[in-house]
Amino acid sequence: MKEAHYSPDHQDLKTYQDDKATEMMDGSDKRKEEMLGVGYFQLFRFATWVDIAMMVVGGVCALIHGSAFPLMLLIYGMMTNTFVAYELEVQELADPNKTCINNTITWTNGSVVEMADNRTVQCGVDIEAQMTMFAYYYTGIGLGAFILSYLQIALWVSAAARQTQRIRKTYFRKIMCMEIGWFDCNSVGELNTRISDDINKINNAIADQVAIFIERLSAFIFGFLVGFIGGWKLTLVVIGVSPLIGLAAGLMAMAVARLTGRELQAYAKAGAIADEVLSSIRTVAAFSGEDKETERYDRNLEEAQTWGVKKGIIIATFQGFLWCIIFLCYALGFWYGSKLVIDTKELTPGTLIQVFFGVLTGALNLGQASPCLEAFASGRAAAKSVFDTINRVPKIDCFTEEGHKLERVKGDLEFHNVKFSYPSRPDIKILDDLNLVVKSGETTAFVGPSGSGKSTVVQLIQRFYDPQQGMVTLDGHDIRSLNIQWLRSLIGIVEQEPVLFATTISENIRYSQPGVTMEEIIQASKEANAYNFIMALPQKFDTLVGDGGSQMSGGQKQRIAIARALVRKPRILLLDMATSALDNESEAVVQEALDKARIGRTTVTIAHRLSTIRKADVIVGFEHGSAVERGSHSELLERKGVYFTLVTLQNQGSDASNYKTNSESQSQMSNHWHDDICEVEVKSGSFRMDIVKKTKKMEDAMEATESAPVTRILKYNQPEWPYLLLGSVGAALNGSVSPVYALLFSQVLGIFSIADMDEQRRQINGVCILFVIVGIVSFFSQFVQGFAFAKSGELLTRRLRKVGFQAMLKQEIRWFDDPKNSPGALTTRLATDASMVQGVSGLVIVDLIPQVSSEAIANIRTIAGLAKEQQFVDMYEKQLEPPYKAAKKKAQVYAIFFAFAKCVIFMAYAASFRYGGYLVTNEGLHYVIVFRVISAIVISGTALGRASSFTPDYAKAKIAAEQFFTLLDRVPRINISQAHGLKWTDFKGKIEFKNCSFTYPSRPDIQVLRGLGVTVRPGQTLAFVGSSGCGKSTCVQLLERFYDPDLGQVLIDEHPSHGVNVPFLRSQIGIVSQEPVLFNCTIAENIQYGDNSCTVSMEDVIEASKKAYLHEFVMSLPHKYETQVGAHGSQLSRGQKQRIAIARAIVRNPKILLLDEATSALDTESEKTVQVALDEARQGRTCIVIAHRLSTIQTADIIAVMSQGTIIEQGTHEELMAKKAAYYKLVTTGAPIS
Repeated sequence: MKEAHYSPDHQDLKTYQDDKATEMMDGSDKRKEEMLGVGYFQLFRFATWVDIAMMVVGGVCALIHGSAFPLMLLIYGMMTNTFVAYELEVQELADPNKTCINNTITWTNGSVVEMADNRTVQCGVDIEAQMTMFAYYYTGIGLGAFILSYLQIALWVSAAARQTQRIRKTYFRKIMCMEIGWFDCNSVGELNTRISDDINKINNAIADQVAIFIERLSAFIFGFLVGFIGGWKLTLVVIGVSPLIGLAAGLMAMAVARLTGRELQAYAKAGAIADEVLSSIRTVAAFSGEDKETERYDRNLEEAQTWGVKKGIIIATFQGFLWCIIFLCYALGFWYGSKLVIDTKELTPGTLIQVFFGVLTGALNLGQASPCLEAFASGRAAAKSVFDTINRVPKIDCFTEEGHKLERVKGDLEFHNVKFSYPSRPDIKILDDLNLVVKSGETTAFVGPSGSGKSTVVQLIQRFYDPQQGMVTLDGHDIRSLNIQWLRSLIGIVEQEPVLFATTISENIRYSQPGVTMEEIIQASKEANAYNFIMALPQKFDTLVGDGGSQMSGGQKQRIAIARALVRKPRILLLDMATSALDNESEAVVQEALDKARIGRTTVTIAHRLSTIRKADVIVGFEHGSAVERGSHSELLERKGVYFTLVTLQNQGSDASNYKTNSESQSQMSNHWHDDICEVEVKSGSFRMDIVKKTKKMEDAMEATESAPVTRILKYNQPEWPYLLLGSVGAALNGSVSPVYALLFSQVLGIFSIADMDEQRRQINGVCILFVIVGIVSFFSQFVQGFAFAKSGELLTRRLRKVGFQAMLKQEIRWFDDPKNSPGALTTRLATDASMVQGVSGLVIVDLIPQVSSEAIANIRTIAGLAKEQQFVDMYEKQLEPPYKAAKKKAQVYAIFFAFAKCVIFMAYAASFRYGGYLVTNEGLHYVIVFRVISAIVISGTALGRASSFTPDYAKAKIAAEQFFTLLDRVPRINISQAHGLKWTDFKGKIEFKNCSFTYPSRPDIQVLRGLGVTVRPGQTLAFVGSSGCGKSTCVQLLERFYDPDLGQVLIDEHPSHGVNVPFLRSQIGIVSQEPVLFNCTIAENIQYGDNSCTVSMEDVIEASKKAYLHEFVMSLPHKYETQVGAHGSQLSRGQKQRIAIARAIVRNPKILLLDEATSALDTESEKTVQVALDEARQGRTCIVIAHRLSTIQTADIIAVMSQGTIIEQGTHEELMAKKAAYYKLVTTGAPIS
């Protein structure tokens, strides 16, 4: 019997869980992925003949430069023989019975001294003269090395900068000509990461690393040549071991390429999350999702860290292996070489040194070429995704010149059996066998429930997508055969959520039609009813609209978008809910403007508000992706189909239309208020501006970066101190290897001047055993150093990125209004700053560039609709110029320092051996000491040089750290920590705005609120009514504490809001806004986002979605609650997005509900059901509603009519109707109240 009571909720949950399990099983098979790099020489595909010439000359210089050290070894060998001969002479002449006659040692009686093997001993070596000659040789080689190394670096780095510049331009241009479907499947953040990080990696692979690689390869070849010239037997013995070195280097390069690819993928994902979160910061703040987002970001960083550590381990192992082999080589070479010197006399000590060091320099240079291979491998992995995009042929290429341009356009549009589903959701049919005719010069209106395919039709007309079956024709021509730029130039579009670009109002309007005059812009703005509000702004048409139009109200944005569409005088006008964001007054006037604009044009209009489309020539009813009915308003009403249902539902809701009065009457009240307010503004304006300017100066001063002490950077590495300690021990051992080697090497040289052969053999065996020990120690110390530093470095990078991201999310909303802190710029800083602190170098790209690319990629639909891709490509290319010039200048400076570092060793040899010769002659110093001191100093100097070559990296790391710590140290004006501020248990929800004045920090000269005062008691509903830009949404932002008022205060349960704990306050508030922001995850996760303080169960999710009338729709999807919503919810219709946002607010169970035009995006049917849901949700809660549609707020306890930042009247619907003032006129006529 119990089973009969099984609740449907549990049934839904079970179905959902079963589906999820199946899906997880399917998903595991799809995880196997292929990571293939690009062929190395393909990296140079963007080189011109000038670049090739530069690289060839630079390569030849590097090739000759590589011979400098082996050439020096020939002189070194001769010099060693000179020293040994001199030492033997000194030892012989120590016997008073011996003297030097005719350069031969003779007894004082005149007979020649003979050794045990019948050799005579030479004498009369003028060590100082010899050393002077060698010094000249060294100096000559040094000067040659200076010139060659300067050229090799300057030419390669400059050529790379030129090619990288071309890659960036080509890549961005290619992105801009991709079809919209491609953007559905690629996130903005990921593309931005590719533009900055990945192209830097390509640059590293084709710049100085190549020159250094050629130089080292050349040193390897010349070293072996010197070896063969001196003695082939020893050379062959040493060569026998060399393949091991080559094999290790090759294997390492392959492994690094693969792991770098994986690491990049993970970082790109993390970058996409950061971009999404920073773009939606208001939603994140409203739902206190900061910690949750930090964790989501960190999860992807963890994956990248894992790959980074694996890469570090592999590099460490191979480096250790290489050095071990090299030292074992030393042991073998000296042991066998000494046999050739002592036993067979095939070599002199000098040629042994020459051969041995020739081969060893060769092998060593081959080993040192391996870091270059790592850079090449990273570049190839990074180039894979960049070049794949560049190579991809867009399905719809907006830059192509192909396609017809019709001489006369009539404007007949027709859909023939069109079937369509979005590329990112191929399994969901959007249009199913659609047949539709839109006649020239007529206005055709599309109606139907959310998700029935209306907006998709508009996108197909613009050719954002091509149908999978069937075709769309313009005047009988398949639009696929028409030139795409020309086609889009015929179309003017106004969308529900218009996108404005971060520039002035006039530039935004001009985007639509380049070359339009100011008169035409003014005319278009008048037609769109935008002229008056623009002229009221201080900068008029030169007012900046902010990032994404953030400085404008919804209605203002909409009117600018309409002006933008009208200025191009389009043949076809597409209105996708063009007036939904407008208040009654603006809507009436704009509707009139649109009615005028429609004359003589083919117009397609989509509207949820059916009153706006009654005059349409043809109305088409949509259902499930098909056009199910068409006819005029009256014909369709008789038909009693889809349209009839929608009209009936909407008419029931508009009781307001019962009040009929003369629509001609106009309210004059607003003029008086306006004059009064102007007076107040003049008096207070100058004082306010002073405050703002001073505050700004103080802020700028605070923002100035201070130097970042190294100790502070290390502090962030503190948890890894065992790794750092271990790495430092490894590094210290590695550092000591060089001096130990200098000691052993000078010891070997000294052994050859011992007269006793047996003693020579015994000492050489001892030295060889020591070399073996050093080799084994070197393997372990290299591994320990490489692994420990890679581990601590990756952990530091991850921690810094996480901490940086956390610090960004802690900032108050006004910080994000600053253009310096746009999502694109912040994402790039996260990508580059943190990795630079770890020590990765790369071309730092100025903040502006990511901003342009980010804005362009994020708003690609609008740009495509305006056919403005080329303009954004030009803007991007223009902004690439300054960093490109800086890179070329840097190439010269780097080349000079590199050349100096290379030549200084030869000069050091020249000076020190010349002085050493003097000391040996005049001070009686043993030549072994000279070699030991000089080897030790030169080796230490080279190590110091190697360390100083990291100076640019270190400097970059410090600059990055400074910027980073500036961000971490910035104290937000609104503290969102859990510990700060007041909390109380019996939260009631009383809200009081007391004399609030407010201006947005980014527009300090425009007063938005002027002494606003209103009170809402617990459980009451307050509705704000007023025209666009009068400050309604600003009230909501003050209540959420996105901003604090400049004057006055907001009281919550009698407590001033600025003293209340911010997370506590926001946890009591649920918000549903007009353009809801969804995150790129599943429907369930988006709903669970409503309450980030705990884990929301699936039962709660299903319960909330039922209340929001969402559940049935979700269950009809293949993956149900696990359906991905796409970036910004792009995979869902507006109505569906809105209902998810409502479910998200309901699941929070808030005490205060804020509805900012929550139903404006819904069709009639959904609006009815959602309105019921919202009415239910309002029960027992304090509620603030903002609505342009007055029918939705008649039941409110208080209706407050706003005009220019103040409340001009308030009361219930009945009270205000009885007053017959502003509200009464607004309800009955839509008369202006502003």
